[in-house]
Parts: sequence; structure tokens; C-alpha cells
Amino acid sequence: MRAFWLSSMLCAQVTRTSLRTLEKNGPSHILAVLTDDVSAVAWALQCVPGLTINGAVLVGGAVYLACLSWTIFLGVVGLMLVGALTYKVLHDRAFRLIYAARESRASLFRHFRSLTEGIKELMMHRGRREAFLSEDVTHTALSLRHLNLVATKQYMIADGWTQFLFYSLIGAILLVVPNLFTLPAESLTGYVFTILYMMNPQWAVIGTVPTLIRGQVALEKIEGLGLSLESLEEAKETDAGFHPQTLQTPSLEWEGVVFSYDDEGPGDNSFVLGPVDFRLNPGDLVFIVGGNGSGKSTFVKLLVGLYRPQLGEIRLGGTPIADSNRDWYRQHFSVTFSDFYLFEKLLGLEKNTLDSRAQMYLRNLALDRKVRVTEQRLSTTDLSQGQRRRLALLTAYLEDRPFYVFDEWAADQDPQYKEVFYTELLPELRDRGKGVAVITHDDRYFHLGDRIIKFDEGKIIGSWSGSSSPEEPLHRVNRKLDRRA
Repeated sequence: MRAFWLSSMLCAQVTRTSLRTLEKNGPSHILAVLTDDVSAVAWALQCVPGLTINGAVLVGGAVYLACLSWTIFLGVVGLMLVGALTYKVLHDRAFRLIYAARESRASLFRHFRSLTEGIKELMMHRGRREAFLSEDVTHTALSLRHLNLVATKQYMIADGWTQFLFYSLIGAILLVVPNLFTLPAESLTGYVFTILYMMNPQWAVIGTVPTLIRGQVALEKIEGLGLSLESLEEAKETDAGFHPQTLQTPSLEWEGVVFSYDDEGPGDNSFVLGPVDFRLNPGDLVFIVGGNGSGKSTFVKLLVGLYRPQLGEIRLGGTPIADSNRDWYRQHFSVTFSDFYLFEKLLGLEKNTLDSRAQMYLRNLALDRKVRVTEQRLSTTDLSQGQRRRLALLTAYLEDRPFYVFDEWAADQDPQYKEVFYTELLPELRDRGKGVAVITHDDRYFHLGDRIIKFDEGKIIGSWSGSSSPEEPLHRVNRKLDRRA
């Protein structure tokens, strides 16, 4: 139950973590957090009640021993300090090993991801496949096994050392103390029986230490993602009263926006986007062009609110966008990313007429013979890449938001679907008063746009109105933009 609760809570908090933080950690690390780390924390939490009870027994026993004889009790404390220092040395070694094992576990998850996503490439090349299995998977698995075994040995040695000290203490009380001090036989008997009674709680406490340490390492990894174990109620964000059905398309304005992948700000060696001034009005159709690495995809993530600018200001309908209302801002955009993901259900949409509206759009996208929508569920997503991209467009249409952003949507479409996209779908969105931004290299359709914006090395080097010539080639557009830059 605890693991289920933690998994559900952390999944909710992952959706509220900044995209940059998630990108830096990578999917394999996130998967390890949501599986292994959640289980480790849950097991550690289960140890807390028993640890509390056994700890109380040990404290009570220590108080009773002190009441029997302060002299012997001080000797017991001195011996326990020696044992504690030795245990700490072994514990610190084991902690480092467990931490390293957690890193190896994350690497193993990364190899599992490579296995599932690169299975075709592995099957096509025997040398690559054998090297992957031996050098990556097997090597990492053996390293993980070795680290866990050595860490377990450290704790076994520490446990054995503690038991040795306890039995040595009993022997000293029975054989040495009577020769050094004059004590009633009842006190010696009380000491021996109390120490024997304390041994089981003490072993129980020591036995929970590895579980607690694994929980501590897991907790550090969870917090390393920018997450915390606060309640869902405390983590929830408000939607600022956003209702897409009633919201009018506002104007979007950028002023001096700058973004860098260096968290400390723009540096000499880091990629920097900006400063960028940009405006997207209702009914605008804007084409974004530029070479690879020019900043187009970064611009899109900033545009839709997935990245936070380090300098400058973004305003939506005159409202400045900050961390407190960034999620509200994101709800104004329907996006199809270049690396889009298709959910099997049409989640979060108005259910009353969803199936019928979805079937209508499927006919428009020539997918009605491939896919059916029943009770908000797609009958299949096992389609060609071009068909899957059209299915992603279906979700965007059903969202019916003020702004639409398409990142290389037509890159893998057949010529007839490109024609439909540029000459029918985009103009329809513009006529409905939507603000539309399209990343594209299809220069034959540039004349349909209200503006063409060209990026190079993170900066807008020119902005050009739609061409009067419907077939104006890209190199002539580039010359116009370069002359204006």
C-alpha cells in the first residue's frame, strides 16, 4: 500500500517538475526512481514502527542498568562506544557501496531501454548484439551484484562484531567484575539477564540498518529529481480558472527573451537562444525555419511554456508569465512535437460528444478505416509513422485551444497529406482565429503563411511576409531574410 501511494504521488509530482530537470536526469533515472527507489523507501517506512519499539526497549534497558550500578554502566558505555565506532566505519563503507549499486541500477535500466528501443539494430548486427550483451548488460549486472554482495558482507561483519561485543560484555560481568568490585549478586544477575533481554531488540535494530540506508539513498535520488515526499494536497497547482471552452484567443508577446541550457545563465560555451522579440496574434499563421541546431525546437519549448526563460518577459493577453501561472499558460497550447507520444485513450477531453467528433476528424485525416474511437479509447496506435502523426493531430484538434504549434509535422507525410495539411488544415485553424506556429522546411508552401521567421545560432536573423509567388524557392527566401538580418 505504501509503495502504491508513493508511486502515485511521485508520478503526479513528476508532471509538475521542470522539463529541464527531467531531461538532465534522463528516462532511465526516472524509471529507477519510480520503481526501485519507491520500493526502497516503502520498505524503510515499514521498519519505522519496529525500530521505534525496539529502540524504546533498549533505552529502557539502559536506564535500568544505570540504576543497578553506575560503575558497571560506565564500563558498558565505554565498550559500546568502541563497538559503535567500529560499526560506523563498516557502515560508511557499506553506504558508499549501496550508493554505487544504485547508480549501477540506473545504468542497467538505461541498457534495458536501449534493448527495447534498439532491438531492430541489435538483431541486424551480431557483433553489436554480442558486445551490447557482454560489455553493457552483463558487465553492469555483475557490477551491481558485486556491489550488493560486498555491502551485505560489510553489514554481516558489523553484526557479528556487535554480537561478539555483547557476549564479551556478559563474560566480563560474570568473570571480571566480581574480582574488581563488590556488588550484590542480585545486581550482577540483573545485569546479565537485562543484557540478554536487550540482545534481540538490538539485533533487530541492527538488522533494519541496511534497509534504512537503502531507503536513505533512494530518498536522496528522489529529491535529486526535484521531488519531495510532501502530500499531494500541498503539491497541487491551481488552474487559475482556465476554461478552454470559453477562453478567447489572446495575443502572445515576447520581449527580450533569453534561454540557455546552462543553469547558471548564458555562458561562453553554452547554446543561447535570444534575445528574441516575438508576437503571435489570433489568426496568425507563422512558419519557423532554420537549419539543424539553429534553435527552433528550443524556441518551441519556450513558446509552449515547457522551458522557463532566464531573461526577458512573456505576456499572454497582457498578463506576465511567471512560475506561479506557467501551467495555466501551457493550457492555451495544442502541440504536436517532433518526438510526440500517442496515448491509447483521449484523456482529459469533454466526453459528451467526444467519440462522434473524433470520428469526424478521423475521416478528414483519412484514418477512419484504420482507427475507431469507442468510449474515448483508440482502437489501435499500431500504425505507420505518418499515420501516427496524423493521429496525434487528431488529439490537437479535439483539444480546441487558442494556439497551435506543429514541430515538423509534415516531415514524414505523403505528398497528398502535406497538401491537405498546408492548404486546408492550417488555413482552417487560422480562419477560426487560432494562432498557429509551424516549424517546417517545406518552402513550396511559404506563401500561405503570414510571416516566415528564420533562426540561426539561437537568434532570429530575419522575418519575412508570405511570398506573392506560391513557388518561391527556399534559397531565395533565405537571401531575403539574410538581407534583412
